Order: sequence, then C-alpha cells, then structure tokens
Amino acid sequence: QVQLVESGGGLVQAGDSLRLSCAASGRTFSSYAMGWFRQAPGKEREFVAGITWDGGSTHCADSVRGRFAISRDNAKNTVYLQMNSLKPEDTAVYYCAADRRRRRLSTTGNEFDYWGQGTQVTVSS
Repeated sequence: QVQLVESGGGLVQAGDSLRLSCAASGRTFSSYAMGWFRQAPGKEREFVAGITWDGGSTHCADSVRGRFAISRDNAKNTVYLQMNSLKPEDTAVYYCAADRRRRRLSTTGNEFDYWGQGTQVTVSS
C-alpha cells in the first residue's frame, strides 16, 4: 500500500507557473506508474498527465500538452507536475494517483489504485 500527499497548490494569476508535488510513503514507490488528475467544480474528474515507473514514458492530456510536464524522482518518492502558462480553466483540485501496473500509462481514473487528498489550484484572470 502507498499513501500519497499532494502539495504546491495555490492562487496564481493567468500566465504564472506552479509546481505540484506528490510525496509517497513506503519503499515501493518505483513499483507504480503515477498520474495526475483534476476536478473542477461541477465537472467530472479528468486526466492530466501520467508517467511510468521509471520515468521512461510520459503522457499529457491535449488540454495541457506543451504547458504542463510530469516527472518523478524515485529516490525521493515524489512525482511532480510542472504547470506553466496557467489559464483560468486550469482551476481545479489536483490529485495524484498510483497505478500498480507500473508500465501502463492509463488515463482512466478507475484503473488507479491509490489517491491523494488533492491540492487546490486557482488561476485568476
């Protein structure tokens, strides 16, 4: 089992950058593929970005590609989401999630096994 804790959210202006972090407990972090999802008020949760266990493959949603980047540091048990050129429509609660199928780049939330509590990102215009 792994526990996930997100941090780094906040209130920023359009065009600003933020880096979210997700710290995982336990020694098996490298056994998991990781993903970032977000959920805005009144909307369904959506996939943002994913990364395989070794960082060898990544994938971003079309809505954030070219602005967001996912990375991980297995020595620090942490996955990151670098968010640049933020837009008001990026406002949401951002969640990290762990997938035991470490080589899979899933975009489906139901395929992830563990979730963090989320961190709020608010982008003002």
